[in-house]
Amino acid sequence: MSRPEEIAPPEIFYGDVEAKKYTGNTRVQTIQADMTDRAIELLALPTDEAQFILDIGCGSGLSGEILDEDGHYWVGCDVAPSMLEVALQREVQGDLFLQDIGQGFGFRPGTFDAAISISVVQWLLNADSTSHSPAQRLTRFFTTLHSCLRNPSRAVFQFYPSSDDQVHMLTTAAQRAGFGGGVVVDYPNSAKKRKMYLCLMVGQSEIPRGLGDHGMEVEGGAGAEGEEGDRVKNEKRRRRERLKGKKAVKGVVDKEWILKKKELYRTRGKEGVPRDSKFTARKRKPKF
Repeated sequence: MSRPEEIAPPEIFYGDVEAKKYTGNTRVQTIQADMTDRAIELLALPTDEAQFILDIGCGSGLSGEILDEDGHYWVGCDVAPSMLEVALQREVQGDLFLQDIGQGFGFRPGTFDAAISISVVQWLLNADSTSHSPAQRLTRFFTTLHSCLRNPSRAVFQFYPSSDDQVHMLTTAAQRAGFGGGVVVDYPNSAKKRKMYLCLMVGQSEIPRGLGDHGMEVEGGAGAEGEEGDRVKNEKRRRRERLKGKKAVKGVVDKEWILKKKELYRTRGKEGVPRDSKFTARKRKPKF
């Protein structure tokens, strides 16, 4: 079965039909949520304050929803217009912009506290046209990303390399841009659970340990924390399911969530947002 990045450029592969199909797939939602939880764990963010995070290749906002649940603010970028359109329809809370990450970023230095990316950076390793050089695109990407992250900070990328050469190409480009860190491999001996994370650091040096009986770090030490990682992951999944259940039914969402949503709309300049009152989020009698 061909890999998506080998079939067509992302802005073409994820057209209107594929974008909705991808977002509505419950298996994709679960996998995306688990990988985002792990990426956030590897970021090692402070627990006492919200962080401003760049979601690279945000797609339809599946990973952004997890950032919301953890109380962070985020900005998402993606090259596929159809994916961003689905994100707007879903009313995600992050700010979105259309961006080819291979062209680099134009943010001010030190803008973000961290960055994550789920299943995206492998697209940079394919030349979609004669003007696309993977080496040059990786250089622009990592150089401008390093600039827009504060010091100290981390960036974590979950990715699917097709060969060891691709892993080497990514780590080499990141190191030349000034990043420290390396590749963390969770469950390296499991064909089903094996995941790779490029964990990059600005002003830091300690590489996190991989999960599993033989979890490892490429260009680092080795460690094991599988049972604890699974316990945390399951707790987050149950919490996420409870929150989704609350938001899915009208009249059951709590007042705090509604006020937060209305404040977001006002910040974005949306007209017609109802004013807050003692009746906000009140329970209504069922209609017969």
